Amino acid sequence: MKRVAVVIISIVLLAPGVLAQDDNQDWGIKLSGFVKTDIFYDSRQSSASNGLREGHFYLFPDDVLYDEDMNDLNANPSFHILNIQTRVRGDIKGPDAFGAKTSGAIEAEFFGTSESDLNGFRLRHAYLRMDWTRVTLITGQYWHPMFPAENFPGTISFNTGAPFLPFSRNPQVRLVYSPAKFSLTLTAYSQRDFTSPGPDGNSSKYIRNSGIPGTNIQVKIPVSGSLTAWAGVDYKVIRPEISTPANVETGTRLGSMAAFATLKIKTSPVNISLMGVYAENASDMMMIGGYAVSGISNPVDQVREWSTINNAGFWVDVRTNGKKTSVGLFSGYNRNLGSRDAVGTTFYGRGSNIDHLFRISPRLTVTEGKLSIAAELESTLAAYGTMGNDGMVTDTHNVTNIRLLLSTIYRF
Repeated sequence: MKRVAVVIISIVLLAPGVLAQDDNQDWGIKLSGFVKTDIFYDSRQSSASNGLREGHFYLFPDDVLYDEDMNDLNANPSFHILNIQTRVRGDIKGPDAFGAKTSGAIEAEFFGTSESDLNGFRLRHAYLRMDWTRVTLITGQYWHPMFPAENFPGTISFNTGAPFLPFSRNPQVRLVYSPAKFSLTLTAYSQRDFTSPGPDGNSSKYIRNSGIPGTNIQVKIPVSGSLTAWAGVDYKVIRPEISTPANVETGTRLGSMAAFATLKIKTSPVNISLMGVYAENASDMMMIGGYAVSGISNPVDQVREWSTINNAGFWVDVRTNGKKTSVGLFSGYNRNLGSRDAVGTTFYGRGSNIDHLFRISPRLTVTEGKLSIAAELESTLAAYGTMGNDGMVTDTHNVTNIRLLLSTIYRF
């Protein structure tokens, strides 16, 4: 891994000098990125599944856990300092090809690919972009089409509003058609770092074994000079297992649908972003939900049927546009909608015992030149209970974590 990181960084650093040897070439690579230090205090514990990378990518607090004296062990605070969000990016401009202007990007960070790979150098984005007059083609690893890349929350926390918004990066082929007044986007994608759970743990094999890429279609409409709207639908198919527990081949697949609508309001004093999401089996996008066994269609061969656990939510982010001082506020709500079919206790996903989540987080950022110092207070509530055979959660009780986050961000 270290050798790979050295090679990638060397290419990024040396490429401009190599490409600049021909004065007639209007192409090359531009290096950018930032060094980020996050100092955070949590009033409550969060396990690895609820707060990735030693709690750096925070999702929601753990449920109560009582000891023999009825003390809630998860009510204990924690503290940490991490630099793993530090990032390097190379924006590439190349010569025209097939009548299109070409460009691309390589972006990596030190977030690692798993808890054991903390500080590991990992790929975030790597894509080629081809622009014709009204058509754009993107191939490579980029944001999941449901992530609002042009309209995401400006939180200081690395979670960027997750689990209230879809958060994922995927290998994909994206085609954008842009007439004068709107754009239409069609995407086919697979999975890599953000994968579906299943009988063999989290893996990209469940969508690969389905033989069908995930698909997404969306439309973007500039309503006015200050208002832009997006809306879209998403569909993916997974094959949770090739053979049953009785070692018999099974072709059972599970399809899931998601839909979203988002608005961006941009004015001189403030920007307002908001989004509504409905999602089935969305744990691969860092949201709650997943899927569960809904029945056995062949008891002898143990062929299992599956049903999605669904959720819906809404978030809003408001931030001022001050060049030196900016304040912002993020708030999100997400609710478990259960399943269309009766389900058992075998569940694959996230937050099966959570009825709803709520978060509010104000922030302040002060910038001088390339350096920003930021503070954010994040309050996240989770309503825990018991999942019934309809996938809904009842008999709930609330637990809340307060996170105080201080960050320095030095850009280059």
